[in-house]
Amino acid sequence: MGKEIMRKAEELVEKRMKGNDASHDAAHAFRVRDLALSLAREEGLSSSPHSMLIVELAALLHDIGDYKYVRDPSEARIVEEFLQGQGIEEGMKIKILNIIKGMGFKEEVGGLTNRNYSIEFGVVQDADRLDAIGAIGIARCFTFGGSRHRVLHDPKIQPRSDLSKEDYMNKVEQTTVNHFHEKLLKLKDLMKTKAGKKRAEKRHNFMEDFLKEFYEEWDGRA
Repeated sequence: MGKEIMRKAEELVEKRMKGNDASHDAAHAFRVRDLALSLAREEGLSSSPHSMLIVELAALLHDIGDYKYVRDPSEARIVEEFLQGQGIEEGMKIKILNIIKGMGFKEEVGGLTNRNYSIEFGVVQDADRLDAIGAIGIARCFTFGGSRHRVLHDPKIQPRSDLSKEDYMNKVEQTTVNHFHEKLLKLKDLMKTKAGKKRAEKRHNFMEDFLKEFYEEWDGRA
């Protein structure tokens, strides 16, 4: 049963994320799924098929209906209707939907940190955040910025600090490089699991090295 549900979930991801740019496409969802399962195994969840199914489905489906790409308000219910249609029992369905609803950076940016999170929530959120940093994170950041016609960098536009949820969602006059300072460089310290924290270190350091080189080249110093 699990394999059949997963196959249908993968098909839904392919179909619903097809029109997105490469920063939030099906490949992103599949990477997050693989990362989440890997973190879950490191955190000792592999002995619970129930937990592993929650992790895999939440990770796979987490970006369907993302506010940045929603074309129709009804898209917000696609995941819930899919889970119901697959006969996922109510308790598991609620857990999956709660993980998806609470894992975005916009929920945490204004200090609304969820301290009573489950280990399943932790590994899925950490996996999504790991895919936002490091080499892949850099590639995704510039892909998204390019899709929104943002300038790469403008020294006159400073990164915003102490962002509220509304400020974060409002991207007026922002540069792609500023997104590193407003979000990506903060993710290492927001990891929820030991496994996530360990992997975030290397990816974070890679971004810092990249930015140092970027600024030197921008200023003609390199």
